[in-house]
This record gives sequence, structure tokens and C-alpha cells, in this order.
Amino acid sequence: MKKILFAVVILFICTTALKAQDSIKNTAVPQAHFNELKHEFGNIPHGIPATTKFTFENKGKTPLIIETATATCGCTTPIYPKAPILPGKKGDIEVTYNAQAMGHFVKMVDVKFAQFNRPVNLVINGDVVAKSDK
Repeated sequence: MKKILFAVVILFICTTALKAQDSIKNTAVPQAHFNELKHEFGNIPHGIPATTKFTFENKGKTPLIIETATATCGCTTPIYPKAPILPGKKGDIEVTYNAQAMGHFVKMVDVKFAQFNRPVNLVINGDVVAKSDK
């Protein structure tokens, strides 16, 4: 009986620790709570740019300032707010992929907030497919 109780307690502790890690979407900038850090486009037509927005909220007590948002290649363009995001307010980082290369893609955008050493990593992925003639 003690072994079963011990196993249940260990299982509970492990489950709680894993859930806590899932709920923390960003440890680099704890004040910036993102709705998602990864966006899956699915299939997108060749040559037609695809855009998504990563929305975040400032849960801190001081304004958040984005210094830079840098994509891993020239095929991805991030647009970010230049004004400080005040506490309790939301901001959007718009990321566009140009869809010129056929096939699967995974691209990253590093968002550097002022006063934080590590950037927030945003990821987009999907598959560029031939346009259908409909």
C-alpha cells in the first residue's frame, strides 16, 4: 500500500511540474505573455505571402519595449510596435512569409526586448504548395 501511495505522489509531482512548464510560454521575458509562440500555416499557395500575428500582453509593472525583431532569413518579415507597450496592454508582432520556395519551411523570429538579455523565439512553419487552377 505504501508503494502505491508513493507512486501516486511521485506521479502527481511530475504531472504538476510538466503542466507548470507548459503554462510558462516564455521564460526570457516573463512580463510578455504571448498567445502562442509557434504558428502552423499548413498548406499555403506558392507565391502568395502568408501572414500571422503573435499577440502578447504586458503583465509587468513597467512598459515593454521591443528593440528588434529579426527573422532567420530574408523570406520572413516581422513588423513590431515601436512604441512601448504599457502594463496591461497588448501588442502584435506581424510575421509574413513570402512563400517563394516550394516545400516545407520552418522560420524563426527573434524578438529582443529592452532590459532582457535573451530574445523571445517565435516560430512559423508550413508547406508551400503549387497553386491550384480553379
